[in-house]
Amino acid sequence: MARQPRYLWLAEQLRRPILDGEMAPGARLPSRTSLARTYRVSEQISRTALRLLVTEGLVESRPGSGYFVRTVPEIFRLSRTDATSGSGLGRLGRERISTEQERCSGRLGARLRLRDGDPVYRTTSRGLSADRPVTLHRSWEPAVLTAGTLRTPFDAADVGPLERLGAAGYPVDRVVEEVGVRALHDSEAILLDSAPGVPVLVVERTHFSGDRPVETSDLIGAAEQCRLLYKLSLGRPRIRG
Repeated sequence: MARQPRYLWLAEQLRRPILDGEMAPGARLPSRTSLARTYRVSEQISRTALRLLVTEGLVESRPGSGYFVRTVPEIFRLSRTDATSGSGLGRLGRERISTEQERCSGRLGARLRLRDGDPVYRTTSRGLSADRPVTLHRSWEPAVLTAGTLRTPFDAADVGPLERLGAAGYPVDRVVEEVGVRALHDSEAILLDSAPGVPVLVVERTHFSGDRPVETSDLIGAAEQCRLLYKLSLGRPRIRG
């Protein structure tokens, strides 16, 4: 039988007390030099073992400070349904940040079937837990649908987009969602009080009135912290006579 690499053996010595609860979240691990001396291995082996624990999510590296037992983040379940109402934020509170008019460009145009330069309304909000941001939500709708009425996001800020659009003559009757994973962008990291490059879940949701897309949105949350909970209704099965 092949001998186990020393870095795997050392990682197991460090992993066991973490999983057994002997080392609490936030506890500092010994330095690479200290580990090398205690376990009679090289500093390179110590470094490799610690990096392995980082990739496993048990330990985090703090530049200039060392390695620490990682605090397990609270999990938030974001409810996704086939209904056309509700924010999908579960128990998170909602903080509206801004509403702006901008010009459509790039992939957004394909999602809303608009041309580059067409005006859209963009609304940005966050999902909060104990006043800390957990999710970022951005939605866009063609300005042409409600411009000149009292149904724009500026005029009816306290009314949900589906209710506003329905009152403007565009009742939503279909929802399409696409889920993906990517790195957090710099501008998003500022709003989520996080670090750029962190893996995030992105739910692209588009509402249709007939065949026309009338609103599209991105729901963004840290992949390690957010779970998508789907509740979909099923039609009654046909009973063959």
